[in-house]
Amino acid sequence: MLLTGASRGIGHATVKLFMEHGWRILTVSRQPFSEECRWPSARESHIQADLEDLDSIDALAAIVRERLPSGKLAALVNNAGISPKGPGGSRLGVTDTDAATWSRVLNVNLISTALLARALMPELKAAQGSIVNVTSIVGSRVHPFAGVAYAASKAGLAALTREMAHEFGPMGVRANAIAPGEIDTAILSPGTADLVSAQVPMNRLGTTREVAQTIYFLCTEASSYINGAEIHINGGQHV
Repeated sequence: MLLTGASRGIGHATVKLFMEHGWRILTVSRQPFSEECRWPSARESHIQADLEDLDSIDALAAIVRERLPSGKLAALVNNAGISPKGPGGSRLGVTDTDAATWSRVLNVNLISTALLARALMPELKAAQGSIVNVTSIVGSRVHPFAGVAYAASKAGLAALTREMAHEFGPMGVRANAIAPGEIDTAILSPGTADLVSAQVPMNRLGTTREVAQTIYFLCTEASSYINGAEIHINGGQHV
């Protein structure tokens, strides 16, 4: 399995869960290897790469290809994402977001996802693998914390997931998405507790492990006829 955005939060929890089930993991993030990663072979499995640089995607795919023992990639989890903030962590709206910010967010959150799947399609096809894209609740509703570029990128990623499912399904490669809501990570925006109490019927934050378990399900035989879906993981916040 190849997972992008592995340095913290959902990515970190996903790697741990897949390792518990005996998967061999390759991770990608902008950050160098973190000493907080305690699972076996973590250092050797990490690839430092900046997905904003679209010209580097083919080189990243080549590194991944060299590390696949049988030329097969059973799962590609596109978890990397950036959400720029304004002064004091404020939300960036349309009038606050310049062209450079738009390009940076779309490159990391959306375009690199398509290019990475394109580059690794032979390996995914050989494994009859699964692609899981991490979208967000903000892709379908205005959110008080997430900026416009982030929201647009996640809406685009949901559409890209459907396109992937349509195009790759005949090859035996499934593509699905998960859309997390308010998840308990190391960095929570001020006011999250109020949002949860007002909008989440289960009246609590989700855990990164709950998200990881859904990702795992979508990468296993248990979900073999699920293709083109976007699963909400938000305690009912979307209803």
